[in-house]
Amino acid sequence: MTSPLPTQARVPARPFLKWAGGKGRLITQYGPHFPQNFGAYYEPFLGGGAIFFHLQPEQAVLSDVNPELVNVYTCVRDRIDDVLKYLETHACQHGHDYYYQIRALNPSLPAERAARFIYLNRTCFNGLYRENSKGQFNVPMGRYKKPKICDVVLLKAVSEVLQAVQIHQQPFETILEVAQSAQDFVYFDPPYHPISATSDFTAYSKGAFTAKDQTKLAQVFAELASRGVQVMLSNSDCSFIRDLYQSFNIYSIQAARAINSNPQKRGKITEVLVTSW
Repeated sequence: MTSPLPTQARVPARPFLKWAGGKGRLITQYGPHFPQNFGAYYEPFLGGGAIFFHLQPEQAVLSDVNPELVNVYTCVRDRIDDVLKYLETHACQHGHDYYYQIRALNPSLPAERAARFIYLNRTCFNGLYRENSKGQFNVPMGRYKKPKICDVVLLKAVSEVLQAVQIHQQPFETILEVAQSAQDFVYFDPPYHPISATSDFTAYSKGAFTAKDQTKLAQVFAELASRGVQVMLSNSDCSFIRDLYQSFNIYSIQAARAINSNPQKRGKITEVLVTSW
């Protein structure tokens, strides 16, 4: 069985993408709620992967519905030298006009696409991932003086950690096909249910994550729990989410609202962490 809190990380790997709602700053609050022991780890909403990089389990299956995100992780695992080559070019040529030139491209080579994704992620406004109705990335350039575009040491460390990891493009409900027992640990970090009209950042791919999707996810959570699978989920703190998971343990987590068009509305809020045990 894998200990969720290793005394020493195998390599200094950590999230290499900026991601809205990333869990890096919440690890200390999550720590007491991780399962004591588990075998295989599953994360169906990959995003920045902060929990995966913290736990660094021996067996892991990472997945997401976003094909570009999945391609990035796959290429960092399998084609790291090619990705770094393209990133070095971006780092050398970065500027206002160059950013929008790269944003408008649609490379066919997987490693070139992955490097474009990382470059845009490191230089766009707040590291947001947003697409228009045609599936085109449309976030404007951020105001960074010296963005870290090509972090060779970090990306090589991440590549090493990902070597034994399965990475798939698939919807979250496919987890029902593989997670079967108490030795499995599933962590869900879906697009959060909006708590106001201006807080809907769920449309990070062409399709938004709707209330219907949240309900379906709660049903998948319950099915996994009925099998004895250890299931954990993060989401916004609102009555809709609390009602969906009222049969399980719900913990309040103090988080920071980092993204809001009005600076005065940024600050501490609560989120929920749900566990099946």
